[in-house]
Amino acid sequence: MNREELRRVRRGVYADQPCDDEDELRALLLCLPKEAALTRQSAARRYGFGVLRDDVVHVQLPVTVPKPRLPGLVVHHSVLPVDPVLVGGLPCVPAARCAVDLARTVRRLDALPVLDAAIRAGAVTAEELLAEVGVHRALRGVRQARELIPLADGRAECRQESQLRLVVIDGRLPPPEPQLWVYDGLGIPRYRLDLGYRERRIGIEYDGGSHLDRDRLRYDRSRINWLDADGWRMRYFTDRDLYARPTHIVATIRAALS
Repeated sequence: MNREELRRVRRGVYADQPCDDEDELRALLLCLPKEAALTRQSAARRYGFGVLRDDVVHVQLPVTVPKPRLPGLVVHHSVLPVDPVLVGGLPCVPAARCAVDLARTVRRLDALPVLDAAIRAGAVTAEELLAEVGVHRALRGVRQARELIPLADGRAECRQESQLRLVVIDGRLPPPEPQLWVYDGLGIPRYRLDLGYRERRIGIEYDGGSHLDRDRLRYDRSRINWLDADGWRMRYFTDRDLYARPTHIVATIRAALS
């Protein structure tokens, strides 16, 4: 095949057919030192807990290897040795290393969703996270990761739900139970709440964009009426509450508990 018939993917890397994002990622890794491994958000997506969006590619290199400068690439030097794991044929830092690195470097409100999602995806266990965080002692942000790992819960189903739970806990309120099932008088499960306190019959829900759909609205109204008749006191919060006025969330739930 003539070179004119090839498509340039990266400098020095050519393909004989159109490339998707996966092919371009493989081409990028071909341009990097052999020690490079996907890390942070890029590795988390491959392990199934990519709850934080990022359009660049994150790779890790030993401190002894100079950082290459390429468009769309962020290189993280690591003082910790690592044996990469092949995930879909691409080298990644181990899942526990990836989760702890994110938990200690992103903002606190985003760190717990990463840990929750890592456990939910089956990529790591709480015990593996605790063992890994011990290796990171003295590194930046390790205290945050160490504090949050005991709070991680694989039952959480979305980033905002994890964030809402953290706001409640940081407000010095009892940790609510994630994905709490409510049963009817026959013991049949009727509804599942984002968060709640079973003994106090208090439910906590995050209202996202999906709740604006007309069919969803009808379902929600029926659900709210049933829960109210069953003695549940529901408290609902939106993105404005979560990101602009978390103290309102804490005050509202504290009032319900008291």
